[in-house]
Amino acid sequence: MNFNNKKELVEACLGGSCIVSTLSGLHDVIVDTQTKLLEAAIEAGVPRFIPSDYCIDYTTLPVGSNRNLDLRREFQQRLDKSPIAATSIFNGMFTDLLLGQAPIILKPIKRIMFWGNKDQPLDFTTTDNTAAFTALAALDDTTPRFLKIAGEVATISDIQKTASEAFDIDFKLLRLGGLGAFKNMIAFTRFVAPQKNEVFPAWQGMQYLHNMFTGLPKLNNLDNDRYKDIKWTSIKDVLKDQEATS
Repeated sequence: MNFNNKKELVEACLGGSCIVSTLSGLHDVIVDTQTKLLEAAIEAGVPRFIPSDYCIDYTTLPVGSNRNLDLRREFQQRLDKSPIAATSIFNGMFTDLLLGQAPIILKPIKRIMFWGNKDQPLDFTTTDNTAAFTALAALDDTTPRFLKIAGEVATISDIQKTASEAFDIDFKLLRLGGLGAFKNMIAFTRFVAPQKNEVFPAWQGMQYLHNMFTGLPKLNNLDNDRYKDIKWTSIKDVLKDQEATS
């Protein structure tokens, strides 16, 4: 698909009841290319559009606290001015990242890393659960502007217990400091390794964790029960699966 070919884009959208965007990238993708997709959907007469959000609730965050989410906020402003029904799906953090790009569970040293308050509730949803929910939302022409889901809501203390049970390891907590110190570390990391053209540099992941630890993007009034056929995957199930395949 050539996103620079408007005619081709419009033809691809013709007859659709909902366009689901799964684009990933920086401004040229999330704002510019996604706008081209939106305009094509409108020209093709598609009634609904689901943007590529699938994240924490960025509408509650200060501008500048997360570069990638600021891009989604910028596109949201364009989307809300357009003559098309839209639904954004917020799912917290992808559970699948807990042992990887979001290194909260440090298995080699038997520690659960965090900043701030260990009892702050955090939202986690697997990529598969998010995809299944999005597919059902795309077929549902009664969706509101925002849908919020979480496969599991857990605190750092909960994750400590879950990881200990899943791996049969006695995990301890590792508090690295308060949120102010974390913010300073993010600024320092961004200064020494800016990686401006990278979609997910180290400091971007740190921004995401900082956002979550503040509690500002905590999802309330979850829509988990909207579609009854989804079996929500727990953090423990994800950890056990990763343990079995490692």
